[in-house]
Amino acid sequence: MYPTVAEALALPVIRRGEPRVIAGAAGMQRRVRWVHAAEIADIAHLLRGGELVLTTGIALPEDPAGLAEYVAGLASVGASGLVVELVRRWNDEVPGALVAAAERHGLPLVTLARETRFVSVTEAVVALIVDAQLAELRAAELVHETFTSLTVAGAEPAEVLREVARMSGLPVVLETLGHEVLAYDAAGQDPTALLADWGTRSQAVTVPERTAYHEQSGWLVTIVGARGADWGRLVLVSPEPPPHRHVVVAERAASALAVHRLVARDRESLERQTHRTLLTQLLGRPPQDLPARAAALGVPLDRRQLVGVAIRPGAATAPAQALATQEVLRDLAEATALATRRVTVPALVGVVDDTSVRALLSLPPAAGLDGVLRRLAREVHRTAAATQHALPVVIAVGTTVSALPDVRRSLGEAAHIAGAALRSPGNRLYHRLDDVRLRGLLHLLREDERVRAFADRELGPLVTRDGNQGSRLVELLRCYCEQGGNKSAAAAAAHLSRTAYYQQLSRIEQVLGVSLEDPESVLSLYVALLVHEMGEH
Repeated sequence: MYPTVAEALALPVIRRGEPRVIAGAAGMQRRVRWVHAAEIADIAHLLRGGELVLTTGIALPEDPAGLAEYVAGLASVGASGLVVELVRRWNDEVPGALVAAAERHGLPLVTLARETRFVSVTEAVVALIVDAQLAELRAAELVHETFTSLTVAGAEPAEVLREVARMSGLPVVLETLGHEVLAYDAAGQDPTALLADWGTRSQAVTVPERTAYHEQSGWLVTIVGARGADWGRLVLVSPEPPPHRHVVVAERAASALAVHRLVARDRESLERQTHRTLLTQLLGRPPQDLPARAAALGVPLDRRQLVGVAIRPGAATAPAQALATQEVLRDLAEATALATRRVTVPALVGVVDDTSVRALLSLPPAAGLDGVLRRLAREVHRTAAATQHALPVVIAVGTTVSALPDVRRSLGEAAHIAGAALRSPGNRLYHRLDDVRLRGLLHLLREDERVRAFADRELGPLVTRDGNQGSRLVELLRCYCEQGGNKSAAAAAAHLSRTAYYQQLSRIEQVLGVSLEDPESVLSLYVALLVHEMGEH
């Protein structure tokens, strides 16, 4: 909030004295906290630092050693500069010893060729300081109002970071305490360069206080957390030491982020939101900076084995669509993320639709995929069972790919396989496309109008009769097909006597106009039942 020596010299009252910088030009950006006029040689012990010292030189030492000691004293207490009026003691120039000492200590030494009223200089510089302080206060008030409004409005972290970048003009990154990037705003700069090797760079930056500037990295770092529970760091990339207003911006933003986390603790976590965003982009058109963002989260995508995985709540206790509430899926996503951490598999994990949790596994080229999948699947089953919903789950795995454009296919396959596997018999740790066989094929084709038309032709009269009369002929036909045409086993599965069940089978044949003794008819009806079943879910 203080003006620099250069800014002070630009004031009209000083310009009229014809100032000339004759030494210490490298220190012209030093801040001037105050102006002090003094005509004594032992002034240093009376200063506090940041003063622009004004003198005519009449009381300064005659000898070079004394002049050097005078300058050394000013430099030792942090004076911002020395201004000498060349009227009373020296007319044309100051002694060389004074110039040499000022240059050696990097202390700006300025001469005034004309007589100058020091009181006017003091008034002008102090007015400049006061104006800067008022501007700083106004800026702080604006920062306070802005982030208070964002907090009250429940702004998402991306909105908070956008405001930080706008106010400071600097790139800003929100990371976990484990140095994984949760959100960022590059402030118009190259995001790939901003996030490159982020984890390694961030680990090297430690600060002693909750808010501090790390000069070697050029980072202004603020701890993010509330009630003693710190969970992240906010980083402003500032090549130069930041002004006080940027510190205020960083701290108020950190408070807004902490409040958001407290308010949203029952909603999807910030980490899951970030992963969900990347997964959604992978399912669409990935932006160019996506690999860098994923790598900053600890999930490298270049030169890796990439495997799409879908995890769905099982249908052991209720229909799948009843289980797949957003609350259940959020819990399942957190359980899956925990499982990936426990088996040390880098992965993006998030909820991208209303039915399943998606994950993209990133494995080294030489990693044994089957072994990793078995360990991960066991851990997912275990952590999911430990949630408040005690979830049974179905895990499906897509094709292994290596190129980013192919990730969409792997994730899509996993979702199709999971849907097909929901009603498949057996208790596999995880399912692949060759495990779900006919169900998998039909699930992949379920959106095809020709497949739907086939199912409607085969089952339409039966579905209509059940709807009109409240019968359960479709269910009884399913029992017959699933039991391989064994009428006694099908009757038991349908909880009917054999006589009653046989009568219902005859009615099904009459309604559909087919014979259930014909293997091809039974096969066609079973395929139609599978398609119809998928349409229900």
